[in-house]
Amino acid sequence: MQVALVTVGDELLSGDTENTNATWLARQLTDAGATVTRMLTVPDDEAVIADAVARYHDAFDAVLVTGGIGGTPDDVTKAAVARAFDREVVVPEDVRAHLEAKAERFAENNPELVDRYEMELDLDAWAGVPEGAEPLLTDESFAAGCVVESVYVFPGIPEELEAMFATVADDFGGDRTTETIHTPAPEGAVVGTISEARERFGVAVGSYPRKDDTPGRVKVSGEEPDAVREAAAWVRERIETVD
Repeated sequence: MQVALVTVGDELLSGDTENTNATWLARQLTDAGATVTRMLTVPDDEAVIADAVARYHDAFDAVLVTGGIGGTPDDVTKAAVARAFDREVVVPEDVRAHLEAKAERFAENNPELVDRYEMELDLDAWAGVPEGAEPLLTDESFAAGCVVESVYVFPGIPEELEAMFATVADDFGGDRTTETIHTPAPEGAVVGTISEARERFGVAVGSYPRKDDTPGRVKVSGEEPDAVREAAAWVRERIETVD
């Protein structure tokens, strides 16, 4: 399964916010056996988001988009995804009712935090999804995410993203397996072994250098579990390793 990630937000491009969502999603997908083939960060610009989603939808098995689905003026992701599919944004009655009840409970419990007038204005933005999309709702998020064909739209707040991804995690998988070998050796010392392992076993082998007190890593990946296992064992015999 070939997957592309699109993270949305001016704050990511300016460096004001660290893009932990991309790293977290890539790890979840890789652990599930999928292959993350593209990772793109774009601004809060409807046309730019729509173009990226349309291109990646044509090219990959799934596209995961995160960020910009709330009710503020710069939250344009759901409108952009609708535009990528030439659809309108609609407000399903059941989704709006669900979010309205949730917002009312929040307002009752936190009166000092809520401007009821602004809350009312936000409801359609929170509940809106591209026409024909499957809404995604969680206890952690006010805004509805959605699935449009093979495009998945999630919040940008990490806790909300993780909860919403869990509702569709079973959609992602594949035959790719990975073994990680930890080594104190400098990256340059394992180049020859890595190159030979790739050729000998037909697997992907990547090296990641030491950082502070953390040992370096050699990752062996492929779609044939036996080849990955044999390659990893072969590499372990030829480089210094640590547990």
